[in-house]
Amino acid sequence: MAWVRTSASLISFGFTIYKFFQYMRENGQPVEDRTFGPRQFALFLIAIGLIALVLATIQHRHDLSVMRKHYAHVPYSMATIVGGLVAILGIVTFAAVIFRV
Repeated sequence: MAWVRTSASLISFGFTIYKFFQYMRENGQPVEDRTFGPRQFALFLIAIGLIALVLATIQHRHDLSVMRKHYAHVPYSMATIVGGLVAILGIVTFAAVIFRV
């Protein structure tokens, strides 16, 4: 669950940075255009959050399969469901930043 929390933080922080600089630009505040600007930084943070979440989910599922080989009853993990919901959040925010919503 720590990976889910960290991924959610990266995704939400990236989207917040994007929306903050979009708000500044809409209110006439000058925002410098750079090669690696706020939008690219936001996409980078969101992508890191999604990649970390995918890797953590793969590791979690592997660990559960190893546990199921050694123990008779291993309950289904709610972390996988929460991770999936956070992944949907990440994909939606990634798309929102790419399409400049």
